Amino acid sequence: MTDLAVLTTGGTIDKVYFDATSEYEVGDSVLGELLAQAHVDCSYRLQELMRKDSLDIGDSDRKQILSAVLGCPEQAVIVTHGTDTMTATAAVLQAVPDKTIVLTGALSPARFARSDATFNVGMAFAAAQTLAAGVYIVMNGQVFTAGSVRKDSKANRFVRC
Repeated sequence: MTDLAVLTTGGTIDKVYFDATSEYEVGDSVLGELLAQAHVDCSYRLQELMRKDSLDIGDSDRKQILSAVLGCPEQAVIVTHGTDTMTATAAVLQAVPDKTIVLTGALSPARFARSDATFNVGMAFAAAQTLAAGVYIVMNGQVFTAGSVRKDSKANRFVRC
């Protein structure tokens, strides 16, 4: 059995920009590459659920994410997610008992040289392996308990609420 599951949903972390007018699409997940570059030494299972901007994730998508997490044999689950609606998905995942669930993402695409993606994913791996069962958001060098965090779009960061 693997140590943890990594479920990808898209979001900025996987965005690909094509030109200066900021047109983009959510591309193939780069998580496998990030984890290989980081020499991650615990066993994990990577599963792509969807490729969506979080503004396009609705109730049916959240049900799909919830179902996938419930179906994971692993006790620790990381969900990569767009930052705009990450807290809404975290709220839905609070229905999952006895698992450590960590949501993370990026404020700039992983494909960018100065992205926060690698740092956030690394923190998510550490958090998923050490925290008690519950739902958490890991962003900006902090671990937040679901329900106690919001995205401050003006400051471009997550803050306690």
